[in-house]
Amino acid sequence: MTNTPPAIMLVDDNHERAHLVCERLRAAGYTVVAQINSAEGLLFQVEKYRPDVVLIDIESPDRDILESLAIVNREAPTPVAMFSSRSNADFIGRALDSGVSAYMAEGITPERVTPAIEIAMAQFRNFQQLRQSLERTKQQLTERKMIERAKGLLMAKRNLTEEQAHKTLRNLAMSSNATMRTVAEQLIHYFQSEH
Repeated sequence: MTNTPPAIMLVDDNHERAHLVCERLRAAGYTVVAQINSAEGLLFQVEKYRPDVVLIDIESPDRDILESLAIVNREAPTPVAMFSSRSNADFIGRALDSGVSAYMAEGITPERVTPAIEIAMAQFRNFQQLRQSLERTKQQLTERKMIERAKGLLMAKRNLTEEQAHKTLRNLAMSSNATMRTVAEQLIHYFQSEH
């Protein structure tokens, strides 16, 4: 298995600095898939170039860039490292809420790029794992509620004990080669259509 360096998109409104950073990235083995000078149309750019990491260094980041990042985070989640001289806690908090994985409260320099990329990717991975875990937990809770509701209906409509209702659900699931959730949904639908 080859361990290829991540593909980078650089958003930097200072052409000279961007050129130096790109040189440093290429020298370190990274592929710079795009270098753009503003965050305008950022989602389009991310979808077009599919970078592994987005590096942003804008002299005066504003609400527009945070809105663009929030859209990217929702539509095409990608690790983002932001370099900014703005170090107030409110702005940093809003940047992190918008999907920034690593916030460096100082301007970008060739030396800071590699650690920022590594931090952004690690933070992004952790966040995605947490998000997936939360989603699994929600699904399990929904499934549990559905099964409990179906058991309750079986107990009320068929005069069964909780154990008998559970066994009935399990047997129906096994005989129809379906999940208990699927059988529970079918039973709930059946009992609702009785009225």
